[in-house]
Order: sequence, then structure tokens, then C-alpha cells
Amino acid sequence: MPDGIDRAVDTAFPVWRYSADGWSAGEDAVAEEIPLTVRLDGEEFVTVVCSPQDTEDLVFGFLAGEGIIASPEDIERIDWDEAAGFADVRLRRRLDGAEADFGRRVIGSCCGRSRQFYFRSDVRTARTSISRVRMRPEECLAAMAELQRRSAEFARTGGVHNAALWSPGRGLIAMRTDIGRHNALDKLLGYCLRRGIPTRDAAIIFSGRISSEVLLKTAKIGAAILIAKSAPTGLALRLAHDLGITAAGFVRGGRMNVYTHPERLGAAEPSQERQP
Repeated sequence: MPDGIDRAVDTAFPVWRYSADGWSAGEDAVAEEIPLTVRLDGEEFVTVVCSPQDTEDLVFGFLAGEGIIASPEDIERIDWDEAAGFADVRLRRRLDGAEADFGRRVIGSCCGRSRQFYFRSDVRTARTSISRVRMRPEECLAAMAELQRRSAEFARTGGVHNAALWSPGRGLIAMRTDIGRHNALDKLLGYCLRRGIPTRDAAIIFSGRISSEVLLKTAKIGAAILIAKSAPTGLALRLAHDLGITAAGFVRGGRMNVYTHPERLGAAEPSQERQP
């Protein structure tokens, strides 16, 4: 059986370009996307619109993030129908009703009010970081530069997000790309889960903004630090504070802003952190 769907992630498309010199005809590289439907034991579970690459990592990561599986061994097999865009997942155990109802919101038991925004699956799978790992500001900037350097698909199309797992002091461990920022992180989670890669003392290097969804995906991966190129949201930062994750945004041009748990990056000691 194939290990997922693997197609070209971009295609050439006719384009008319306008500039000060007027109109010209040519071709442009545009990112491809496909709908991928995941069925669990014959029942349709979710349809994800994604880039047609590393889809097996995506299925493993998505199911782990939703609390459906805890290890690769929880999946007996996956049968792929590439033409129809289906991944038929056979689990080693039956889901109970609460697991199947993965989209329902629930209020979590935490002093931080931001936890009221959790989905039921997030309560089961988002992990609070207690890592004491440290990362120098210069390494944060170098990690973002490395992500940008390796982002060949973004350079061609401008239409994808990139996420990388970075080991402070060691460098880049893995990188995944997708049209959806959450998909890129799910692919990264699936890659780490399938290969038993430890993530407790790792950092996520991310090409986009820090939304609450991106922060929760980082918590599900288990990383202690999130380094992002763009802006954060207030809810994301409240979640980062609650979950013990160091969140840094606007990491570009030799600068960055550190919003939560700055001691990991040498900005302040825990007692000096400003409360969100």
C-alpha cells in the first residue's frame, strides 16, 4: 500500500502581469491543494484541505492532536485511495462517544481564563511545558533565517506555511510545509510521533503569526518555545502563559518580541515576567 498521497505541490498556471512597462503574459507557480478525507473504521471523521505531500504524517499528527491516538501503534493500518482522496484508518480499539465528538468546546480546569476556549480534544492533548531549556536570541534569529532559506516552495509560490522542529544548540531536526498553517504543525507532530523524536526541550520555528490554534498545536507537539515570524493574538499569548510556553513574535530583521516566559531566551527571570 502507498504511504500516503504524494503529488506535485505546485503547478504552472498562465498569468497576465502588469507593471510600469504594461502587460506581459507568462506563467506563475501556484501552490496545489487537495481535500483529504479521513475515515475511522469506515466512518467519515474529517476532511482536511492540505498540500498533497507528507499526508501520512498529517493523518498521524491530526489524530494525535485530537486525542484519537497516543502512539503509532494505536493505528492498525491505513488504506489510501489517492484518486478519491481518502485515508481509511483502522484503529486497534473502538472510539467512545466523547472521543468521536472531538469538536465540542469545554471549560478546562486552570487558573488562566483563556482555557475556556479549549475544545474537548485540546483538554486531553495540550501539554504544559516545564522544560528548563535555554535558547540564545542569536540562535532564534539564525533558526528563522534557516527556515526561510529552506523554504523553497514558499519562494516559488508564496502560498504555503512552514514549520520546523529545532533543537537548541543542535539545529534543525525536521521541517514540514503546507498551505494550512495548522496542517504544517500536524505534519510535524506526526513525523515526531512516528519516529519517537523527543520534543520536550525543542522549539517550533514558524513562518506565520501566532494564533491560538498555532499555540495549541505547539503545546500538543510538546515544545517549550515558539519562534514565529509574524504577530501574536491576545488569546494565543494568554494560552502560552498558562501552558508554560515561551512565545516570540516578529522574529525578523535582527529583532524579535518575547511575550511569555522570557527567561528561556535570557530576557528576564521568572519572577520578573509581566502578567498578561
